[in-house]
Amino acid sequence: MEIVFLGTGGGRVNLIRQTRKTGGFRISSDSADIHVDPGPGALVYSAAYRHDPLRLDAVIVTHAHVDHGNDANVMVEGMSRFALEKKGILIASRNSLSGPDQLITKYHQDHAKEVYTAVYGERKKFTTKKGSFELEIVEVKHDEPSAFGFKLYLEGRVIGYTSDTNWFEELGQRLSGCDLLIANCLKPYSDGIPDHLESSDIVKLLKAAQPKKAVLSHFGVKMLRAGPELEAQKIEYESEVETVAAKDGMKITVGDEITVSNP
Repeated sequence: MEIVFLGTGGGRVNLIRQTRKTGGFRISSDSADIHVDPGPGALVYSAAYRHDPLRLDAVIVTHAHVDHGNDANVMVEGMSRFALEKKGILIASRNSLSGPDQLITKYHQDHAKEVYTAVYGERKKFTTKKGSFELEIVEVKHDEPSAFGFKLYLEGRVIGYTSDTNWFEELGQRLSGCDLLIANCLKPYSDGIPDHLESSDIVKLLKAAQPKKAVLSHFGVKMLRAGPELEAQKIEYESEVETVAAKDGMKITVGDEITVSNP
């Protein structure tokens, strides 16, 4: 199984400046190809890193914010082979699919073979033409009230993802048991703005969840100024969990061992 980061930037300032890309990440395996949180540039960066949207089996949008789902429609259009077929699986938050903040059009929802609205605590199996995967929906606390994190069960491995959230005590338990935990760490310290994790929150998360390895992503401008690699070192020292800071284009191979390849 391979994970490729098509963007490691987060927050509204980085969103516009594109200091780090905002294309989300893609999980590729023999059983499924999944694009998670396809923000602005997901299509362009997929092409740049040679990850064909036509090969997608699933698109996941964890919440209805543009830095996580701006390119969801076009990725679904690719997944459904130019919107000429009813194909693929769309998994999204309630607000991404309906209501005033809806990101994904009805037209594109209608071209997915299966549309699943995330339900907290539910673990659901999805079948692709190549195999299957299971997704456990993890409740988070964000200003998009239907936002979710998840644990992905794929080919005997477990990949966790925080999405965007405040820290709360139950989060570590909900994301325990992961081979790899991808944690959105927007900032290195508290800035009075809620709804995102900072470095000290990640330490608490990793101490509780105890993944085999952690990867930080979704960096805001303050995190980029502080240096994600330096913050990852501090987090690893305090949590005693191996931690790396993702880079745009980074590849992670998850098997008996977890290896990182920088672009």
